[in-house]
Amino acid sequence: MGRRTELRRIATALADHRLVTVTGAGGVGKTRLALRAAHHVAARFPDGAWWADLTPLDGERLLVPLVADAVDLADHTPGMATTALHRRLAGDRLLLVLDSCDHLAGPCARLVTELLAAAPGLTVLVTARRALGVPGEHVLALDPLPAAGPDALELLRRAAGRDLPADGTGGEICVRLEGIPLALELAAAQIRLQGAEAVRDQLGTRLDPAHGEASGGRFALLAHPEPVWPQRHRTLRAAIGWSHELAEPPERLLWARLSVFRGPFDLASATAVCAGGPLTAATLPAALDGLVRASVVRPADRAGRHRMLDTLREYGALWLERLGETATVADRHAHHFRAYARGAGLLDGGGDGGHGPYRDLDVHHTDLRTALDRLLRTDPDAALDLAGSVAFSWSCRGRLREARDGLEQALLLSGARGRARTRALWALGVALVLQGDLGAAQEISERCAREARYTEYAEAEAADGPHRPGELTLDAAALAGLVALTTGRAKAAAVVVGHVLDAVPDDSAARLRCHLVRVFALTGLGRLDEAGTRARALRERCEERGEHGIRTALSYHAALTCLLAGDPGAAAGHARAMLEGSRRLGARLGVALGLDVLATALAAAGDGASAADVSGTGEAYWRATGRPRRGLPGLRALREKYTGTARAALGDPAYEEIFLRALTGTPQEGLARALRTGPGS
Repeated sequence: MGRRTELRRIATALADHRLVTVTGAGGVGKTRLALRAAHHVAARFPDGAWWADLTPLDGERLLVPLVADAVDLADHTPGMATTALHRRLAGDRLLLVLDSCDHLAGPCARLVTELLAAAPGLTVLVTARRALGVPGEHVLALDPLPAAGPDALELLRRAAGRDLPADGTGGEICVRLEGIPLALELAAAQIRLQGAEAVRDQLGTRLDPAHGEASGGRFALLAHPEPVWPQRHRTLRAAIGWSHELAEPPERLLWARLSVFRGPFDLASATAVCAGGPLTAATLPAALDGLVRASVVRPADRAGRHRMLDTLREYGALWLERLGETATVADRHAHHFRAYARGAGLLDGGGDGGHGPYRDLDVHHTDLRTALDRLLRTDPDAALDLAGSVAFSWSCRGRLREARDGLEQALLLSGARGRARTRALWALGVALVLQGDLGAAQEISERCAREARYTEYAEAEAADGPHRPGELTLDAAALAGLVALTTGRAKAAAVVVGHVLDAVPDDSAARLRCHLVRVFALTGLGRLDEAGTRARALRERCEERGEHGIRTALSYHAALTCLLAGDPGAAAGHARAMLEGSRRLGARLGVALGLDVLATALAAAGDGASAADVSGTGEAYWRATGRPRRGLPGLRALREKYTGTARAALGDPAYEEIFLRALTGTPQEGLARALRTGPGS
């Protein structure tokens, strides 16, 4: 509302400057304006406009991973995170928006300086309460809406969802709230509950400097020493405090406790973390509804999840500290998300076709990271359990640095032995393989095997029964087989998993993973018929269990087998099945591998144009992993053979033109084309 002039100013500034910072007090609308501006100018940037919300970060340790994730970099490299980010952005022309940099001003300034130097085509738009102080920064100050103007009044009316009295009451409210959008939104919520006249009268008292509560008392809690909080910000502080005072006592308590959530939350999570004292399972839903009616908490989305604006969350966190409950509620939050991770079924195929828990994992990623950081400080054994529960899924979805970092810290800090440690070592080994750090992966694989033996012997002795190798031994063998496969030792992979499969009757997801390793090992040994038979049996077992990730890998195997058998049409069909499964799981490495298989199949079928298009999209996905193209040696040979044939048939200039168009286009659009075009579709 009423920001057309500001939008034009930002658009002009982004055309003339590589770093533009929109400053202004909290609640003035910086985030919404930046979001609209990014949409408005996105067409200028061939490689798109990308959004990074820094609000959830408590410190700078995850700043680079968050920005990397925002620009679709699923970094699989073992080196410095900033190095991969520099490479990702170096040749692109894109707009990066860093929203809410206030609490990380110094780290953001350093990162922006590095990125602008490394990527000549990069433009950065920042929102913060003060400028970053970076050379070349162009600062635009965002003021509230003109308090006596029509836009503030229209915003109040729309937010209230009703017409305002014709006697000027609405205009008086806007003037008293100085046109600050968040303050108007809070007032609109009270208009819905009490009427405009009552709100006007209450604000008249609340914002009177002679009234103690506006400048002292409980609201003095929000006094802030930084000059970036201007005189007018007292109005917003008073408006938030007024909303807080109008809330019922259980609502105020819930407001404070909900501030521990960094991302969305549903009623069940709110109850698990925030219940206690007057907030019970019976009374908490009503308190939550009251906060929604007051616009303190956003209404639930289709999945039943709520959110709280950062400015209001900060206010709640201050009250939580004043109540002396910060540590207690943070601990409850951490253990709640530990229990969530353990119960999500992330290691046994995920249920729900394998997709639901992985999507939820992304939704709650910030809270899981917050919980892990808390437990690393307060309960390393619990941190080990949490990291071991989620890290494999993080790795599958491209969050390899976070997976490795969390696992290595937890393993270092925790002295616990047993299943949690074995699981963490296994997940770390997988992350290291995917990063290509195979020497370290071999060492971790050996440690995982020793820990599995120790744990299963200890459990057998505690139960006064015979030792029977089980799920832990299977997963240790699967990891050893994976390391062997990636280092070109197919026979060793077949032997290690074959030994435990024959000796361990356990029926678990770990057993399925061992079977998968054996299928690829047999293929690598040229025993294609046996590999195909075992692959079909494994697929049937996965379908019975509702397991999705291994089925996706089996589609990759089927595509390779069909290529080797000279059936490119069938190979393309299996490759598309793998691509669809990888896309749903969010496994960008899987998408990159699948695109390579599909491009090879299309080239083998004589469709050079589609092969060039899919290959260009595949290169874009590979670059998003920070690594060169990988895959089984047999596929690399086939790809080189058939790509050469396709180039010759289509002509090098035509092939290159299509390839480069796909490479520089939107990867998601290229993936959509790959899933619907060409032979085998």
